[in-house]
Amino acid sequence: MVDQLFNSTEKRLARVLLMMANFGKEGRPEPVVAKISQETLAEMIGTTRSRVSHFMNKFRQLGFISYNGHLEVHSSLLSVVLAEQDRSVSPHATN
Repeated sequence: MVDQLFNSTEKRLARVLLMMANFGKEGRPEPVVAKISQETLAEMIGTTRSRVSHFMNKFRQLGFISYNGHLEVHSSLLSVVLAEQDRSVSPHATN
């Protein structure tokens, strides 16, 4: 519940995808996430499937994820989680 109050849907989705890909764990990260529906992701982060679809498309356009039969999460997705609290990641954002 605290996560939903203080973090955007975009950050919550990014964090779940990174956790599912084992980023931050010991050893080499696994860039492939098991097949999971957008509906299930939406339930996990407390939003709608359409919002998940919107952010998944955004992440793909920005090169944070790839989808070619399986979902591949790139380490660049960490920038969404690490972005400032009051702004979302956009292609025009500067760090």
